[in-house]
Amino acid sequence: MSEKSLEKQLQESQFQITGMTCAACSTRIEKGLKKMEGVADANVNLALEKATVKFDAAATGHADIQKKIRDLGYDVVTDKTELVLTGMTCAACATRIEKGLNKMEGVTGATVNLALEKATVEYNPAIVSPKHMTQRVGKLGYGATIKSEENEKEEVDHRLKEIEKQKRKFIFSMILSLPLLWTMVGHFSFTSFLYVPDILMNPWVQMALATPVQFIIGKQFYVGAYKALRNKSANMDVLVALGTSAAYFYSVYLTMETIGKNTHPIGLYFETSAVLITLIILGKLFEAKAKGRSSEAIKKLMGLQAKTAKVIRDEREVEIPLEEVIAGDIVLVKPGEKIPVDGIILEGQSALDESMITGESVPVDKTVGDTVIGATINKNGFIKMKATKVGKDTALAQIIKVVEEAQGSKAPIQRLADSISGIFVPIVVGIAILTFLIWYLFVAPGDFAEALQPAIAVLVIACPCALGLATPTSIMAGSGRSAEKGILFKGGEHLEQTHHIDTVILDKTGTITNGEPVLTDVMTDLSEEEFLSLVGSAEKQSEHPLAQAIVEGIREKNIDLKDVNEFEAIPGYGIKAIVDRREVLIGTRRLMKKYNIEIEHVLNDMIALEKQGKTAMLTAINGSYAGIVAVADTIKDTSAQAIKRLKEMGLDVIMITGDNEQTAKAIANEAGVDHVIAEVLPEGKAEEVKKLQQQGKKVAMVGDGINDAPALAIANIGMAIGTGTDVAMEAADITLIRGDLNSIADAIFMSKKTIRNIRQNLFWAFAYNTLGIPIAAIGFLAPWLAGAAMAFSSVSVVLNALRLQRVKL
Repeated sequence: MSEKSLEKQLQESQFQITGMTCAACSTRIEKGLKKMEGVADANVNLALEKATVKFDAAATGHADIQKKIRDLGYDVVTDKTELVLTGMTCAACATRIEKGLNKMEGVTGATVNLALEKATVEYNPAIVSPKHMTQRVGKLGYGATIKSEENEKEEVDHRLKEIEKQKRKFIFSMILSLPLLWTMVGHFSFTSFLYVPDILMNPWVQMALATPVQFIIGKQFYVGAYKALRNKSANMDVLVALGTSAAYFYSVYLTMETIGKNTHPIGLYFETSAVLITLIILGKLFEAKAKGRSSEAIKKLMGLQAKTAKVIRDEREVEIPLEEVIAGDIVLVKPGEKIPVDGIILEGQSALDESMITGESVPVDKTVGDTVIGATINKNGFIKMKATKVGKDTALAQIIKVVEEAQGSKAPIQRLADSISGIFVPIVVGIAILTFLIWYLFVAPGDFAEALQPAIAVLVIACPCALGLATPTSIMAGSGRSAEKGILFKGGEHLEQTHHIDTVILDKTGTITNGEPVLTDVMTDLSEEEFLSLVGSAEKQSEHPLAQAIVEGIREKNIDLKDVNEFEAIPGYGIKAIVDRREVLIGTRRLMKKYNIEIEHVLNDMIALEKQGKTAMLTAINGSYAGIVAVADTIKDTSAQAIKRLKEMGLDVIMITGDNEQTAKAIANEAGVDHVIAEVLPEGKAEEVKKLQQQGKKVAMVGDGINDAPALAIANIGMAIGTGTDVAMEAADITLIRGDLNSIADAIFMSKKTIRNIRQNLFWAFAYNTLGIPIAAIGFLAPWLAGAAMAFSSVSVVLNALRLQRVKL
């Protein structure tokens, strides 16, 4: 079986995971999933807490994958819903619905109660929703509504629950740890003036304060460590559990030694274990909040959707929930309202604010026949439109999907961090043991307490959290910020590779130019209004694109067009018409020659227009030359500025087109492009990309049409103009939603910023551990300071990544 046919059989699903604490966790889950029969690939993102798994549904299923994740010591976020069913008459109906729901992708268990007429469904919310379930039941011939719709409570994000949980733990832990911290601070010579109650120096009181922190608040570390070790692995929980347990149990031993004695022992470490756990919980709280902010782009995009839509049903205007709009519905949109779904305008005209989708701040004029995008804002006119794409098919839904996939993907640069973090914890444990032995045997011979401190500090400071978060948080923030500005990276690998680009190939039509011919020049010795009235009247009968461009240009000048008495299209020559009892000829030199029209005196003007890349048409009225009209596919307003910007970035810019050399060079000169490849057949574009790649160039191909798809696919980075065809966007690695070529420079700039941010994160994560471990081993770092440093290292990495959300494009 070929790789492509095998790929088609594979199913891709996402699983929301809880319980991961560091990169070692994500690596272990990834390895465990990849070992499963039927799993082709698995990618675990620590920052998003998601696993993306490609698997053969014939060999394994969602339930097996979830069981594997749980066997590895973690949990998968699942949800339960109740459906109220109608139409059931017997047990066979219940069985049919139950089987139908259980076969749905993402459903892990469904039971139907005939007597109560209810279905209880457990499902993976990352894959399927209750709405999909009701639709499935409907297809089976029954009715279903979601029970929770009665009170319409919004689902609470599991991350918000986790933040609240960590907050409660931190407050409880802090209350118990503060008295212990007080005793520790009072030990220093420079703080000897502080009053420390004698009761706090009592070892039994200290143990009473430290024990709940160690075993109630710290339970999560023991559970995590046990699960990791049971699966022959190690993670951050192992380090924290080892370090705090060593301090706690050694202190317990010293406390037991005081039984029967009247003196307090010296060198208790209850405060070390309690303060460490408190600081780590605080760090986790900050980290959870920061990670929540890194997915703001998705939340912003989802928040753009309208909640309801006004539609015509049974010849009445009714307002319905957005989810109930179907393709083909006639939708009414008043000024100031959001366009609810994608569609085509049937009546009315308005200016639409599309900035939330394209990043373009200037409203776009729309009229009958124009397409509109859901979630954009109707500024000033009433619109009647036909819904063409709803639900998951809308442009906004597709954008959200692309951004989610990009944020969940893994960039190649992350593999280094993953491979290191996989072996990091066992090495650290070894270093900690070696540190203890060196201190106990050589530095402070026989002094267990003195040797214990640096060993604990090594265990605590070496947590690989920052290493695991360095890349995914930057990818999330970078791709999210790009999406806000209309640049959609389809994956983290494309966000990384784009910064290598040194050559940009631009398709001409629809990319550099607007893709539609417009009237550009009028030359006549007659009254211009009279001349254009006759030309427009004659051309309005023609279906040729150039004729339509002339008519549209004349109408924009508010010139009235006359009735046509006779019309004849002369293929290869032009047209002949009788307008207002006058014979009008419009066309080529050959048409003029055929009717013996004298044009020698204007040929130089015509050639000059053609050298500018324009199509010039000669006009004769009643057998005499009357003038020239010229049309051209004009370059976009921003193309020249964007190309100049690309050249200033040190990039080679090349224009590729199927047009003749003369027209191509005229457009290239106007746009500021120095290198032109003209007269290229559609299949030849991919060959031109290959030639440049063979010269060692890293090539970005930018296009908008079906004929650009092969070149987009073969280029190092393919960029599709979002105003182009779906085929082009499917083949590309990046979609530029705006037609503005400045988005190319923005995409490359964003890639460079993101990679620089990732490198900063990785540098500081590596440097932190490289410097921190020796300092801790030498004894220059108290365990509680090591805990504080470790707790805030991951927070600093996430906060650095979040700077990408403020990048100006």
